[in-house]
Amino acid sequence: MTRSVLVTGASTGIGRATAELLAEDGWEVLAGVRRDTDADAVRADRIHPVQLDVTSPDDLAALPGRVRELLGTERLDGLVNNAGVAVAGPLEALDLEELRWQLEVNVVGLVGVTQAVLPALRAATGRVVNIGSTGSRVTPPFMGPYTASKHAVVAINDALRQELARFGMQVVLLEPGAIATPIWDKGEAEIARRREAPSDPREALYPEVVDEMARIIAQQARVGIPARAVAEVVRHALTARRPRARYPVGRDAQVVTFLGRHLPPRWMDRLIATFR
Repeated sequence: MTRSVLVTGASTGIGRATAELLAEDGWEVLAGVRRDTDADAVRADRIHPVQLDVTSPDDLAALPGRVRELLGTERLDGLVNNAGVAVAGPLEALDLEELRWQLEVNVVGLVGVTQAVLPALRAATGRVVNIGSTGSRVTPPFMGPYTASKHAVVAINDALRQELARFGMQVVLLEPGAIATPIWDKGEAEIARRREAPSDPREALYPEVVDEMARIIAQQARVGIPARAVAEVVRHALTARRPRARYPVGRDAQVVTFLGRHLPPRWMDRLIATFR
């Protein structure tokens, strides 16, 4: 029987790489995208674009019907919750609407998509793979909004794993480190905007913030592993007989996981400061 999976945030990066890899393996892939142009770009043999803004109640309400329509069945073997955004900046100067948007996409949207397709997943004893981040282990300055959302994803993932165990379903968390994805291109655009016009005068209290963000983005782009490498771990999480509950992805993720688990918070603060 052909296996099926829904991948959110499939227009670029990890989502796109995952959709392509699973389609190559013979899966029927529903690729969640927000725009028609993205749908045209990802459409391929075994990859079926699905209009899906994870913050849209209308898109979420229509999702079960689209799954049935495209797959011709009430069953779904896998869900990969990958859609996400990254908001950065000093918390004192953070626009609260940006914080709400960060949490709405990365946390509330993840839960909304999962709720929408859980009946189909349950019918197939399917799996859920959530894409987290090493940001749930260590939080650098000015990355609080993003890492807060990834801390929340850990809690959602752990609760869901225990709640769905009664149905024989597996829930797995991936925690990638630095990944070479287009999300950093968006970050560079945001840095350029902040250099020209700071969003809040309180940012002047943190003169290093823009340079710090630029450094983080340059570092991620330089050392990031290919999105395909993460996709391969997603495939393992979906197919392994006994997947682990969590997978750090990348050597830096393994180091950060170890340090975050064993170093006292003040020591970790000092260590982070040495790299700034």
